[in-house]
Amino acid sequence: MSVESVFPQLEALLPHVQKPIQYVGGELNSTVKPWDSCDVRWALMYPDAYEVGLPNQGVMILYEVLNERDGVLAERTYSVWPDLEALMREHQVPQFTVDSHRPVKAFDVFGLSFSTELGYTNMLTALDLAGIPLESKDRTLDDPIVLAGGHAAFNPEPIADFIDAVIIGDGEQAVLDMTEIIRAWKAEGRPGGREEVLLRLAKTGSVYIPAFYDVEYLPDGRIARVVPNRSGVPWRVSKHTVMDLDEWPYPKQPLVPLAETVHERMSVEIFRGCTRGCRFCQAGMITRPVRERSITGIGDMVEKGLKATGFEEVGLLSLSSADHSEIADVAKGLADRYEEDKIGLSLPSTRVDAFNVDLANELTRNGRRSGLTFAPEGGSERMRKVINKMVSEEDLIRTVSTAYGNGWRQVKLYFMCGLPTETDDDVLQIADMATKVIQKGREVSGSNDIRCTVSIGGFVPKPHTPFQWAPQLSSEETDARLAKLRDKIRGDKKYGRSIGFRYHDGKPGIVEGLLSRGDRRIGAVIRAVYEDGGRFDGWREHFSYERWMRCADKTLPEMGVDVDWYTTRERTYEEVLPWDHLDSGLDKDWLWEDWQDSLDETEVEDCRWTPCFDCGVCPAMQTEIQIGPTGKKLLPLTVVK
Repeated sequence: MSVESVFPQLEALLPHVQKPIQYVGGELNSTVKPWDSCDVRWALMYPDAYEVGLPNQGVMILYEVLNERDGVLAERTYSVWPDLEALMREHQVPQFTVDSHRPVKAFDVFGLSFSTELGYTNMLTALDLAGIPLESKDRTLDDPIVLAGGHAAFNPEPIADFIDAVIIGDGEQAVLDMTEIIRAWKAEGRPGGREEVLLRLAKTGSVYIPAFYDVEYLPDGRIARVVPNRSGVPWRVSKHTVMDLDEWPYPKQPLVPLAETVHERMSVEIFRGCTRGCRFCQAGMITRPVRERSITGIGDMVEKGLKATGFEEVGLLSLSSADHSEIADVAKGLADRYEEDKIGLSLPSTRVDAFNVDLANELTRNGRRSGLTFAPEGGSERMRKVINKMVSEEDLIRTVSTAYGNGWRQVKLYFMCGLPTETDDDVLQIADMATKVIQKGREVSGSNDIRCTVSIGGFVPKPHTPFQWAPQLSSEETDARLAKLRDKIRGDKKYGRSIGFRYHDGKPGIVEGLLSRGDRRIGAVIRAVYEDGGRFDGWREHFSYERWMRCADKTLPEMGVDVDWYTTRERTYEEVLPWDHLDSGLDKDWLWEDWQDSLDETEVEDCRWTPCFDCGVCPAMQTEIQIGPTGKKLLPLTVVK
């Protein structure tokens, strides 16, 4: 039976909200399939505003992968701003997709991609607007399967009550496998209801169904064990890993937004995974092993993507793009090919030890020469050993000297505050480093008209990293440490005016820490925050630390725990962590040993270029590191007209 569009009701509301264009749909390369011609239907959501959600590569890739499959449709939905939310509630307009404005509740699967835990309250808003019960135990056969994925899904326990299923790891093949299980179940007449289809998904060993696991607690609040409560359900659920990126050249037809978004470019993921071993970096740990896209695969995707979109900039994405074994040839080949079209190239922040002026010149040859961003992360040499960020001060000064000497006028340096074993002195050394950067920049450029911006974020310990056991710095200590750094920079009469200083206070980090290492008891806090009006917690103007603390104080004491128990408390080796039953491939003993190495300030090499360190991923996941060089060049060699 066909499902009607809610656009006639929605259209009447749009003149009364800000940025109504974001709710209209019809973007270039969007897909609308006839409802009745498909038997499995997905609604995909990045739980943030359109301007943040539309460029998200993960959702864009799954949207294409699913829509290419016969009999399957996928549509997109995003978080609505509070002005439209109020009107939708008043006029009974449900959460809708932007592609065809169909109600989200009508779909078979409602899939949400979480790159940050601060999107959890937006998920509850969307569920409620859709008319889907907030808790999985209250859903019926007429409700979609609520599925979580993305990096934050590697610990989905805080939202276990609200979701039906979780995919951890790469989603491309996983969503297709899940689709076929749902298709077969529907073709059989949906025997056994929701319980049966979820059981079929769980028995694959690669879809986590939180309701099929019971959590038992010790008297002191720690977890005793996590136990399957159905036969045939695995004790541990494994992550998905796509091994040949050239077989998955998505997105082929990138979406072109109607409204302004945070990234106005066509992006290509040039490799996935990272083995640098930065101990704070969850993304680097959970996406192992490294898998490079071939230089010809990259070239083909760029050519097709530019033709499909008309964008004038190409983002070469990965966790550390300058580490691609053929990055110099990739950059030169693309700059040569698109020289006449003035297509600009961009990398995310560049590793200090991977930067060279030849690469930088290729990246800026056809575009504008904007600032360069480097991420030393730790303020002192000692801290960089603790976090395994193998960059010396000499490396940094040499790199920025090259940049300033070749015409750059602005450099941004990114650091973290609150890292394990950090002292005030470690953070104050950031000011010394920034001063040396300006000093060297003036010397090599012969100009005082240069800038260095210091940007600082609070460290949050993340699951599946060596720092998963580490205590988090309190917000008060973070703020005090950053105030001392600010005063030192501003007090420098000679160089202070050339140094910009941006930082976040410690409060959002405490909430993120509560959610990132929380267990199922945190679900009560999330629900209380949502019911108290919490929305868009990743946006400074909407975030309320006081609301989160008030709701935590209201819900957690009766469970014998509090915010500090989840955030500033150090864990021991023996403690069962909330995510231990979710297998990222990383051996827990290896992670613990690396945590101990960090306390001894011992550095570990990149296993791409050295013998294996037995992190566990390759044998456990039956995978291997895949890197070039291929020795090929971008074809055609002639300039593309």
